[in-house]
Amino acid sequence: MRLLPAIILAIAIVLAPVVWFVGSYLLSPSSSDFSGDLTGTAVDSGARIEIEILRQQMEDLQLRLGTVEEELSQLQRAPMAPMVNADPNALLESLNGNQILDVYAQVVQIAGRRKINDGISVAGSSTLLAMFGPPREDLSDDCQSLTNPRVKDLLVLADVGPIRVNLLRPAVESLTRVFERVKRMDVELYSRITSAGGLCVRRIRGSETAVSTHAYGLALDLNIDGVLDTLGDGKTQLGLTILSDFFQEEGWFWGAAFGREDSMHFEVSQEMLSRWRSAGEI
Repeated sequence: MRLLPAIILAIAIVLAPVVWFVGSYLLSPSSSDFSGDLTGTAVDSGARIEIEILRQQMEDLQLRLGTVEEELSQLQRAPMAPMVNADPNALLESLNGNQILDVYAQVVQIAGRRKINDGISVAGSSTLLAMFGPPREDLSDDCQSLTNPRVKDLLVLADVGPIRVNLLRPAVESLTRVFERVKRMDVELYSRITSAGGLCVRRIRGSETAVSTHAYGLALDLNIDGVLDTLGDGKTQLGLTILSDFFQEEGWFWGAAFGREDSMHFEVSQEMLSRWRSAGEI
């Protein structure tokens, strides 16, 4: 039972920054009080990193407390042995030893993911077919060449920010704006973005008729440090949750909200397509 004071002390130390940070963040001036390039997206990025670090520390502490409780229970059932004074400093050092060394690559739960694209909607296969026609006559689950002449004329192969893409011209222009803002606000995140695919003329996997947004050069898959996200587990790299803010501000739909979570996936929204069509860009 001599471990209990150290455990209580550990809880207080871990919870103190949580209470301080959340309280100070909620009471801090809104992003509109700042000037220059310090926008709401930048503030939210820093806040999310801090919150996720603290959340991971709390989860780690809960696991360790569960282990300690089990060990205490076993000690109570075992024959009494001479007590050795526990070193609180050693316990705290152990609790704090599992630091998050790389926050951008840290895998976290996606909170409220089904409602994360507020005001942004998916164009859908029927809309794309009506707007552009089929990307090619025969489609499969594998990437094939694009044969639709209208879509081919709109495609642009270009280096955009840290990646190379083959997308529709207005999508490339939009993506350029996204990455310019990411680089300005968070150069470390910008430097670690990698591509996992863009143009891919195929069906939506699992469907016999629906055409993928990738088939029209209107979607791309991204990750941090080249590590692929696990499809459908409701989790993602912290860096992608931060990156999603920049994409959504530009009007892109984040695939984390799909029924089968696909958080590497970012696609042009219905609203963006409508604007481009009204402006004569597509």
